Amino acid sequence: MNHVVCVKWGNKYVSQYANILYNMVKRHTTVPFEFHCITDNATGLDTNIKSIMFPNHPWIKTWWSKLWMFSPDMPLKGNILFFDLDVIIHNNIDSLFTHNPGKFMIIRDFNRCRVPDWKQSNSSCMRWEAGTMNHLYTDFVSNYERIMRQNWGDQDWIMKAGREQITHWPDEWIRSYKWEMGGFKDTKLRNKSGKWYFRKEPTVTKDNKVAVFHGQPNPMECADQFVVDNWK
Repeated sequence: MNHVVCVKWGNKYVSQYANILYNMVKRHTTVPFEFHCITDNATGLDTNIKSIMFPNHPWIKTWWSKLWMFSPDMPLKGNILFFDLDVIIHNNIDSLFTHNPGKFMIIRDFNRCRVPDWKQSNSSCMRWEAGTMNHLYTDFVSNYERIMRQNWGDQDWIMKAGREQITHWPDEWIRSYKWEMGGFKDTKLRNKSGKWYFRKEPTVTKDNKVAVFHGQPNPMECADQFVVDNWK
């Protein structure tokens, strides 16, 4: 079974983000899948989205909530494909389910556009086989206070604890909207009717499948035509 998973904790993102992510996945894959949202509040989620409620653990905070996906108690079996809520899927993603089967797949961090041999990772899109990466969770909860002091969020911990298993997606498949599609030197924002748009229209290649909106703006705040056409 193929599972697509997102995480919605706290008030940063409303349910519309999860609903739109579900619609984008449905439009851009021929692979059968179930869609799940791990959340503390399932109000407003599309009826086709299966909610998984966070347990009441003291460490579940915005910057650490992803780690529960790797818990042995996660009620999913099979192939898990995770997306952050601030992405736009705009091309077929079938290969995200099938590329390098059995590998723990993650993005090579977008600083790659400035440092060609950059080795760090970005967790906005990951894929793994359920049960194969449980140590990311179990090692964390065994000493979470120290790990939270020494790391800048769950992404840092995933890079450190998962370094032996990490395999990076092809760079061209998943790109930074503002740094790579927009151009690193062309990211100045302007306001248009209360929303932001970039000075330069994004460059979309035939191999690009997913645009990641790290930092400002997120898709709901952006007025670019690319966003209007695809984030729905």
